[in-house]
Amino acid sequence: MKTAIEKTKGYRRLIPSVTALVEFEAVARLGSFTLAAHELGVTQAAVSRQVRFLEETLGQRLFRRLHRAIELTDEGEALYRVVAESMQKIASVFDRLARGPVQQELVLAATSAFSHFRLLPRLASLKAAHPDLQLRLSTQMFTADLRHKEIDVAVRFGNGTWPDGTAMLLFDEEVFPVCSPSWLQTHSEPATLEDVASAVLVESDSTIEGWMGWEEWFNAVGHRPMRLNFPLRCSLYTDAIQAARFGQGIALGWGRLVHDLLDSGELVRLPVASFKPPESYFVVVPHGRTITPAIDGLINWLREGADA
Repeated sequence: MKTAIEKTKGYRRLIPSVTALVEFEAVARLGSFTLAAHELGVTQAAVSRQVRFLEETLGQRLFRRLHRAIELTDEGEALYRVVAESMQKIASVFDRLARGPVQQELVLAATSAFSHFRLLPRLASLKAAHPDLQLRLSTQMFTADLRHKEIDVAVRFGNGTWPDGTAMLLFDEEVFPVCSPSWLQTHSEPATLEDVASAVLVESDSTIEGWMGWEEWFNAVGHRPMRLNFPLRCSLYTDAIQAARFGQGIALGWGRLVHDLLDSGELVRLPVASFKPPESYFVVVPHGRTITPAIDGLINWLREGADA
């Protein structure tokens, strides 16, 4: 026996009723036919009819009707995830179009460290160069798949080869020990790698490719200490640098990120050794995304100050 969806032809064979999908999404999100009807401004009976129409069209039950509650079936959960995401995208586009062509919102993805230390301190220059641009920062701990995200531009650290976008070089990196002036006032300044290894070190977790901790850094500069002293470990690099600023020990300074803190004197570079990783920072544009003048302007702004 054919379902109703198999009896229709053309585009409506795939999406027979947008209204039914809208009302289904409200029921699934709110967990109630009554609340969905109230939100949509229709009767509960009308919402029930639309959901029942979807179930008959698909030949699948979307909800389990319990005594005083409802819950999504596996099929309903699968449909809800897709419908909810699609409606959010549609709403976002409608909102952007309704505000007019002057508003150009771009989504820029970066790690919290790059955003905190590199982007936010320089936003004033971006606004000055592109006053009509609206920027949304998407902060990530791990490398997100651009094929499944509403991202226009991403900043990544790595080898420049990713399957989900086209990478363009921004700048390289250098890693070296840093501490606060107050820490140096109460401790002897390390003069050798062995001195650094025996000092109080602040560690941060490696969450992206190419990111190194203290052990990897010592190996890279040719020193293999027997034991390292980590009284403080941080899951975020931003926290590790803040701890170093407040005199809690020596942290690894990624030059492009701590440049401003070194320039202001809040951190001090310890000139015992440094390492330049083979990886670099890249700007990545998702495959299929047109590089508009606004995106091009954002990329050029990201490249500014490459010597800093």
